[in-house]
Amino acid sequence: MELRAALVERWLRDSLCAFGFELHPLQVGWYNTVLQPSFHLAYPDNTLAFVVLSTPSMFDKAFKPFVNKQLLKRIRDPVDQCISHHLSLVKEHFPDEKVHIIYDYEMLPNRKPKFLAQTAAHVSGAAYYYQRKDVKCDPWGDKKIYGVCIHPQYGGWFAIRAILIFPEIQVPFLEQYAPIDCVTTEEKRIQLLEKFNFHWQDWSYRDIIEVKERYSEEQKTYFATPPAERFKLLGLQGGIQRNAFY
Repeated sequence: MELRAALVERWLRDSLCAFGFELHPLQVGWYNTVLQPSFHLAYPDNTLAFVVLSTPSMFDKAFKPFVNKQLLKRIRDPVDQCISHHLSLVKEHFPDEKVHIIYDYEMLPNRKPKFLAQTAAHVSGAAYYYQRKDVKCDPWGDKKIYGVCIHPQYGGWFAIRAILIFPEIQVPFLEQYAPIDCVTTEEKRIQLLEKFNFHWQDWSYRDIIEVKERYSEEQKTYFATPPAERFKLLGLQGGIQRNAFY
């Protein structure tokens, strides 16, 4: 079983990291343990899973080539289509394995997310999930304050895209690593949560730490464009695709 898990992880890294994705293995039980039962994933605790992140380079390495080679369906978000395309190749490569993919945008009938992406990223060691409870002297009173994940290399310039689950692979031997606490001071944590909750549109929370790489201006323009207008930005009109980037 250990060899089987290692072979799966090696193929995933060889295939997806070249396109700007990052993978972090975890046991499903690590995730379930920190959440109330209504959010649990219905698998044994030792089940192998991977949190999938997109790094800043995904835009150039995966998304732009996808747009220029594929006929996008106008009913779905272009980035979501790109992510789905690359992760569907995992199922094709492992036809004898059960592979369940849950995307960050998927919802249950009760409108709860199918998985809590930031919690999954934290327990896998991918990124530290900073929340209100991480601030000792809370300055916000009755205000609702949402938490945010910060990556030790990319700060806030990344996204959690999906979780891959391999129901038939059990990994009791998998070692858990804590996420890197890269926003260490009380002052910085308050600043981060303030920026994320009240000024998220100016991108500044993403630079709360020194980063290795950030989104290009082209990428920022794309994500700042309202979803309904992104097809036009890509040069897609009436189902006809034109070269938007090359």
